[in-house]
Amino acid sequence: MTTTAPAAALPDTTRRARRRRRQLLVHATQLALLVVLIGGWQLLVQGDQHAIILYGVPSQIVFRLQTWVTDGTAIGSLGDQIWTTLQEALLGFLIGTALGIVCGIALGRIKFLADVFGPFIKVLNAIPRIVLGSVFVLAFGLGLESKILLVIVLVFFGVFFNAFQGTREVDRNFVANATILGASRWQVTRHVVLPSAFTWIIASLHVSFGFALIGAIVGEFLGGYAGLGVLIKNAQGTFDASGVWAAMVIMGIVALIAEWLITWLEHRLLRWRPAQLTGPDL
Repeated sequence: MTTTAPAAALPDTTRRARRRRRQLLVHATQLALLVVLIGGWQLLVQGDQHAIILYGVPSQIVFRLQTWVTDGTAIGSLGDQIWTTLQEALLGFLIGTALGIVCGIALGRIKFLADVFGPFIKVLNAIPRIVLGSVFVLAFGLGLESKILLVIVLVFFGVFFNAFQGTREVDRNFVANATILGASRWQVTRHVVLPSAFTWIIASLHVSFGFALIGAIVGEFLGGYAGLGVLIKNAQGTFDASGVWAAMVIMGIVALIAEWLITWLEHRLLRWRPAQLTGPDL
């Protein structure tokens, strides 16, 4: 009977070859799945005008994207619409993340603040935050401000609760040792608490940017002059399912790029973290 050597005991060249084979298998499976889904969609819908109006068809989605890129949209160039939505999502994401980290660590470190503000935060978190988009549009108009505020609200709570819980989960022995060595409260927070909580914070960013895009799109849908949300709203109003899907494809591409950047940032900032346990390489 033969046994398989542990991955750690294999030569580097063998491990790299196994990783490459596994990556090729993963990419090939993903491509095959995409072909089956899109091809099946095309075959099921084509020739049925009623179904095309309701569900769209991949070939028309591609054609709509080509038209938007070459001729622009009904409300301006496609680049302007993407940039408008990105501005709202990025600004709201950065502000909401910063506020969430600061407030989460502050309440996690200072019990008095947690006791005072805890009930208010729980009540605000229970409110359907998408509904606040209408309030922001009425209060701040159809410009960027109302969308950015909605994005901030959507992003803040996810980051806040992760930062708060990450602060509470810090090993108390590390905090005690740093205090015994003469570290001030700020130094303990900066050199012990923040690095330990950073894993929780970074994990929240993967979900939070998706919420940022949702907030920007919903804000534009509720009231706006430009952006991908307005494109979706106009396409919906004219029963243009292909236009709705085309805007969603653009959103998906933006989300994938953002996910790649956040993953890269995670690897850069958390290089000290031990390697995660995974299954055996193929």
